[in-house]
Amino acid sequence: MKIYDVTPVSKPRMTQRDRWVKRPATAAYWVFKDEVRLLNIKLPEYGYHITFVIPMPKSWSKKKRLQHDGRAHQQKPDKDNLEKALLDAIFNDDSRVWDGRVTKVWGDKGKIIIGECAQ
Repeated sequence: MKIYDVTPVSKPRMTQRDRWVKRPATAAYWVFKDEVRLLNIKLPEYGYHITFVIPMPKSWSKKKRLQHDGRAHQQKPDKDNLEKALLDAIFNDDSRVWDGRVTKVWGDKGKIIIGECAQ
């Protein structure tokens, strides 16, 4: 299991206008892709389990943070868009990837944890 200290970002819906107008969502996505490449994150084409740790808002109380730490993250961003962004950053052609599992949980800091699926 490998743990990477990078805050997960989902893949935004892109438009042609994004070529010259830099929206915050697309700018964050490009920075995320560069960070993943700098960390040299690797992923097998099958049998992986990615856990996206989504950082809790700083505005939450200590009590609420303790209640949610490590629990399921059941709101946006969608797990498929998080996976899509990571696969796009790692692979030039991610159509080769054919099997994998994705989980997203709350945490103090954003992280990406990559392990193998139990078979």
